[in-house]
Amino acid sequence: MIEEIEVEEPVEKDSRGLMKAVCIHEYGSSDVLRYEDARIPAIRPDEVLIKVCAAGVNPVDWKIREGYRKDPSRKLPFIPGWDVSGTIEETGTLVSAFKKGDVVIARPDSSRNGAYAEFVAVPAFELAVAPSRIPLHEAAGIPLAAQTAWEGLFEQGHVGRDTSVLIHGASGGVGLFAVQLAKIAGAYVIATTSTKNVDLIRSLGADVVIDYKTEDFTKRIDKVDVVFDTIGGETQARSLDVLHHGGRLISTVGVNENIAANTLVTAKGFVMISNGARLTEIVELVDRNMLRVITEKEFPLQEAKAAHDASQSGHTVGKIILRVQ
Repeated sequence: MIEEIEVEEPVEKDSRGLMKAVCIHEYGSSDVLRYEDARIPAIRPDEVLIKVCAAGVNPVDWKIREGYRKDPSRKLPFIPGWDVSGTIEETGTLVSAFKKGDVVIARPDSSRNGAYAEFVAVPAFELAVAPSRIPLHEAAGIPLAAQTAWEGLFEQGHVGRDTSVLIHGASGGVGLFAVQLAKIAGAYVIATTSTKNVDLIRSLGADVVIDYKTEDFTKRIDKVDVVFDTIGGETQARSLDVLHHGGRLISTVGVNENIAANTLVTAKGFVMISNGARLTEIVELVDRNMLRVITEKEFPLQEAKAAHDASQSGHTVGKIILRVQ
C-alpha cells in the first residue's frame, strides 16, 4: 500500500477504502509508473468525488514524471493525470450546482493527485457537464488541451474576427483545438504541421497549411497579428520575424525573453488556469458539432507506461486516452 499524500486526506487516513491507481514513487522514466492500490481520496466541502471513466494523457504528465515543474505541495508518491471524464460519486457539503450521478469532465489541479485512478477529487468550480454527442471516454481529451488553446488564443492573444494567426504544432493535442477555435472565431488561420497531417489540418479549417518538413514558414508568411506557439526553441525565435510590429507571440512552453526584448512585439508565455465556465462553452461547441475531439490511441489504465511512451515519442496526432472504466 502506498503512503498517502497529506493534501489529499482532509479526514482520517483509514476512513476510505482502496482503489486501483497508477502512482509515481520516484521521478524518472516511464518505468517508475506503478499500477497498485491507493487510498480513495476524501473530498473537501467544495469538491466532488468523480468515479473516473477515462483520463487524458498530456505532455505535462511525463514532464512532471521526469521531475520537471516540481511543486512543493506535490509530494511523493503521487498519482498523475490531469484530464478526466467520469460520473460524480459524492459531493461536498458546499456543492449545489452538481449532484451524484452527474456526468462531468474537468482538468484537476496539477498540484493534487490526478486521474490515473478509479476515483479523483476535484473542486466543483473546475467541472463542466460532459458533452452528450461523443463517448464519455473521448471527452477526457477535452479539458486541458482545449482550455489551453482557448486561453492562449482568446484571453492572452486576443484572437478574433479578421485576426491572422500562425499556429505551430497544429497536429498536437492543443494545436488541433487551436486551429478549430481560431477558425470558429473568424480568424485567418495559418498552421504548421508535418507532411502526413497536412490534409487533416486543412480539413479542420486552416486557410494555409505549411509542411514544416519541406517548407520554411518564414518564406511563406508576410506579417501576422498573432503567433500561437506550442514548440519553442528555434521555431519560436524565427516566429518573431513574421509578426507585425505590435503583434503578439503567445507560447505554451515559455518565452525566450532575451530574444523577445529586442523586437517590437509582445511575447508572453502562460500556464493555463482551468475553470468550469470556460469548459462549459467548449462543451457547447462540441455538442453543436462545431469542435472535433481527435484521439490518437487508447490504453487501459494498467498500461500507463505505454501511453506515456507514445506521448513522449512526439509522433502522436491528437489525444491519448487511458480507459479506467
